[in-house]
Amino acid sequence: MDVLSLVGIVLALLAVIGGNIIEGGHISSLLNLPAFMIVFGGTLGAIILQHSGATLVRGLKQTAWVFTPPKLNYLEGSGSIIEWSQVARKEGLLGLEEVAENQADDFSRKGLQLLVDGAEPEAIRYVLELEIGSREQRELQGAKVYDAMGGYAPTLGILGAVLGLIHVMGNLEDPSKLGPGIATAFVATIYGVAFANLFFFPMANKIRSIVLEQSHYREMIAEGIVAIAEGENPRTIELRLQSFHQG
Repeated sequence: MDVLSLVGIVLALLAVIGGNIIEGGHISSLLNLPAFMIVFGGTLGAIILQHSGATLVRGLKQTAWVFTPPKLNYLEGSGSIIEWSQVARKEGLLGLEEVAENQADDFSRKGLQLLVDGAEPEAIRYVLELEIGSREQRELQGAKVYDAMGGYAPTLGILGAVLGLIHVMGNLEDPSKLGPGIATAFVATIYGVAFANLFFFPMANKIRSIVLEQSHYREMIAEGIVAIAEGENPRTIELRLQSFHQG
């Protein structure tokens, strides 16, 4: 669980709601169902129209990363690579066949299988770098979903404000209907800006940073596998991998 994400959300909400209360407002004044429907429903419809089903599903799954990001243990990963290199030195590259079959991570399994198949170091590097780049591009689509939501939400907030004002102008002769229309107008704008800047954009950036961190981790795995293919000794490989997790 990423505690900082929860702290950030709670702090943001407390800042907005607390500021409203200090100014003499009430929480109930920020609750407006029509405004919520216009902003959130409109934003949801827009991203459904913009993205494919696969991209939407990927973005939805990656939402969990904001609170429970994938664990990347660089020391454990580099330790595994050292063990693989020791097996390769003692038993040859074919000795890694069983290791590859039992490897849970499909990226590491692919690299080990290339080793077992006797691929040249440059060929291994090319295949693994291509895999890293392809995965990164696919996984960044989830962040782009939230970037799009952050772009649409304020605009939908303005739309809600305009609709609220239209409602107000159409009921000038009935003062009892002016309040709800004005409330919808202003609250819709608040919803649009708040959703975008407190949730959607930060979530997009969080997902993006996790994806880039995963790519960096896979680069370490790829570098280690290439080093094994080049016949480097375990100590040299260990020194070579330290730069990936220093600091």
